Amino acid sequence: MAFRAEVPAETALMALDGSKEIFRDLAPITGLAASFRTIDFAGGTDMTKTAAITGSASGIGQAAAQRLLDAGWTIYGLDRAAQAAERQGFKPVHCDVSDAASVTAAFAGIDAPLNALICCAGVLRTGLMEDMSIEDFDLVLNINTRGTFLCAQKALPLLRAGVTADNPSRVILLSSLAALRPKVVSGAYAASKAAVTQLTRVMAAEWAPSGVLVNALAPGTVDTPMVRAVSDPTASKGYRPSGVSPVGRIAQPADVVDVMMFLLSDGARYVAGTTIPVDGGTGAAFVPVGSNM
Repeated sequence: MAFRAEVPAETALMALDGSKEIFRDLAPITGLAASFRTIDFAGGTDMTKTAAITGSASGIGQAAAQRLLDAGWTIYGLDRAAQAAERQGFKPVHCDVSDAASVTAAFAGIDAPLNALICCAGVLRTGLMEDMSIEDFDLVLNINTRGTFLCAQKALPLLRAGVTADNPSRVILLSSLAALRPKVVSGAYAASKAAVTQLTRVMAAEWAPSGVLVNALAPGTVDTPMVRAVSDPTASKGYRPSGVSPVGRIAQPADVVDVMMFLLSDGARYVAGTTIPVDGGTGAAFVPVGSNM
């Protein structure tokens, strides 16, 4: 359900002069009531907006694409897997995010400014560090980290073209709870997602001045095909998903998309460079196995 809030318009300006910070009031305190503006937390449902979403064929990426389509966005869905044919508002684009030439071609084929880039493409390979093959390690880093970097870099000119005075463009990257609290048997995945968190911070600082806001989400266990594929410890080299959160369940893709919608909304126009956990409290504190919680 959408809700709206009345908040004051900006009342101060920070100017940097060497190491000095100077604040200048922009409006008399008695005049603030006349300069309130309304923020819409419905998720930025502007009927004219356009987004590119990687990993759009399944899981969180597919859920994000459908939510934005329902909200009236035009979606370029990038994936190396087969997708549904082009339909109203949805344009499938074949793209292997680990391949620079494929990423370049995919974004060269987008003929409209972008208001958002959402990077959901990812893979998980499990194994002890001493046993993991170089091929699996490279695959995880190439898709999860290098692919995220390549897509963000190639999307940037389109994102800058989509910036307006009132509406910054948005980049949402998928990190993971594993970046904040790694687990054994998934070291490569944790490293790849920790790198995404750091890329988020640096991209945010570099790109915010041109109106492009970069943030990341760090989901815990989400019911997606990728997680289901490694949910049996006997078939995944001993890897175990985090499982049920303190909230009492694992996440659905829609739970992650809900937070994406906030980051795409007017309410997040001053949010940049952060990684937001979406984990139902899983990373908040250790809950021993067999606890009565």
